[in-house]
Amino acid sequence: MHEEGYVKYQSNLEKHRGYIGTHRCDDTYSALYKAMETQFISIGKGDGNGKLLSETIYKMDTVEKNLLKNFLEVRNRALLFGKSNVDANGKATITDPNTNRPIYIYDGMIPQVERYASKYIYSELTVDAMQTAIGMMNQKAEKPTGNRYAFICNEKCWFDVQNKLASWLANFKPDGTYLYSKDANGYLNVGATYNSYNFGGNTITFVVDRTFSREFGNDKGFAMMIDLTSDSASGNPAVAMFTLKGGDFMYNKIAGVGGLDGLSSGVVSSTVAGSKLVNWGYASIAVFNPYRSFILREA
Repeated sequence: MHEEGYVKYQSNLEKHRGYIGTHRCDDTYSALYKAMETQFISIGKGDGNGKLLSETIYKMDTVEKNLLKNFLEVRNRALLFGKSNVDANGKATITDPNTNRPIYIYDGMIPQVERYASKYIYSELTVDAMQTAIGMMNQKAEKPTGNRYAFICNEKCWFDVQNKLASWLANFKPDGTYLYSKDANGYLNVGATYNSYNFGGNTITFVVDRTFSREFGNDKGFAMMIDLTSDSASGNPAVAMFTLKGGDFMYNKIAGVGGLDGLSSGVVSSTVAGSKLVNWGYASIAVFNPYRSFILREA
């Protein structure tokens, strides 16, 4: 035993400033439409047209269902792709033109990850690039083997993966049934789909998502890996949504002449023969460890 001891502790403590934003979707309808809505939906489903005319030409949702679907899509895309408009001094760069009040927009999950992720730029996707991605991610992983890294990619990157792994596999001259098969009619079914690569006890998997093609374009390959493993000490999730208590989703109804159903009497809030529905709420997202991520991008 010693009277003096020396212990070295290392930690990486950081603060990331985030903001909570507002999401809102409105929809209006006339009193006459609401009174006839059930009939319109029945026509869309093909009900009551007889056996020969029962095909569904189009599908019509209720106003409430369509508004909720749009609100969730708007919020989810903002949580994923939103880019902050707050400067270094904490001031919003966008203000309401009527009231001059600041409008705060937060960073979504992907912009938070892009700022700190390891990046690899390629002119041609190769197996060496995949090995590099595995090696760099292993440096941030808790164990050196047994890791599975899932990359979400656009369609261009997906086709690059198919072409490269097919040509790489051809160097081994394999002729197994996973490359071709013979159907009962004598025709040959040639080809295979490649979505993963295993190296050094670790696996990298590619999943194509058209949302990435729309956001980042489809002329250049793009793939992103976000580690969603929960914290091993606390069990907290890697990504979490923040909101005000009871403020994640709220809805309001503004009744006009005819009421909400188009056929009601009583007090109304507007002289217009129609009503408005509003879905809104507060939300933001936080990636607690954006360093455990990787981006493959074509130059």
